[in-house]
Amino acid sequence: MKLLDIYAKLKKDIHYIEKELERSIDVDHPMLREASLHLLKAGGKRIRPVFVLLGAKFGTYDLERVKHVAVPLELIHMASLVHDDVIDDADTRRGQLTVRSKWDNRIAMYTGDYIFAKALNIVTKLPDPTIHQIMSKALVEMSLGEMEQIRFFFNSEQTIREYLLRIKRKTALLLAISCQLGAIAVGAPSSISRKLYSFGYNAGMTFQIRDDLLDICGTEKEIGKPPGSDIKQGNITLPVLFALQNPQLRPRLLSELAVIQAADGQTDTSAFIDMIRRSEGIARAEELASKYIDKAIAALEPLPDIQAKKDLISIAHFIGNRSY
Repeated sequence: MKLLDIYAKLKKDIHYIEKELERSIDVDHPMLREASLHLLKAGGKRIRPVFVLLGAKFGTYDLERVKHVAVPLELIHMASLVHDDVIDDADTRRGQLTVRSKWDNRIAMYTGDYIFAKALNIVTKLPDPTIHQIMSKALVEMSLGEMEQIRFFFNSEQTIREYLLRIKRKTALLLAISCQLGAIAVGAPSSISRKLYSFGYNAGMTFQIRDDLLDICGTEKEIGKPPGSDIKQGNITLPVLFALQNPQLRPRLLSELAVIQAADGQTDTSAFIDMIRRSEGIARAEELASKYIDKAIAALEPLPDIQAKKDLISIAHFIGNRSY
């Protein structure tokens, strides 16, 4: 089944969540409201709310309960994007001006803080402390991931393990708890919510690796930003780390990397990107992404054979092969 077919089946519930997202960030302050709505209207795949909705299908489905998880998780994701764009000096995201570009860094930071606060406020409407603990712990881990990314900027000596821990914290964890909390919110057994967490984690790892590959192999039209944005910011991703392991290629890559760092990202990265594209780093990163998707699908194997399980498998295949 195609991804659009899955979204079409969930259209009514996704639309409801979309309206709840809009309502959740409504505020009397005109600039804060405008900046928040600008971010919301930029769109996105809404993969986190979709994972929440599908995870909830494994229990007694109740959209009025599920929204108190789906909305906060998407708000957390949105807030993290605003802060990311400040750190990265990003002018565009998904082909649209970022909040920091349209306003400034101060407005962007306060907008992100406001959206984070709204997320925490909404989830308190569910009295289950387990949900609060899982979400708050994830926020702590996400913050650590962001700090680690900054710490490793332009660090060509970092290990694959350090990279994988970073993307777990930055990306995979939020997708993992989206699946997990959707199930917990509707009273699904813990044996099911744990398997859903494993699915979301492994799918999330692939999601980020595919993002890293797209930043090198994609076009600006496909990814909504110029290719090579990661390396300009100093973010050394998996294909680059694999390419750096080639002793013949490493000296040339390090030389180009030094030029990019010295220019503070204000230089042409096409030679560097071309070397990565022609290296084995691309194939090795794709191979690891495929392994994570296989693990994600395997995690679903013991779960009841309901439509949501088939939909999650279809989404996993999309994540594993996505080109945007």
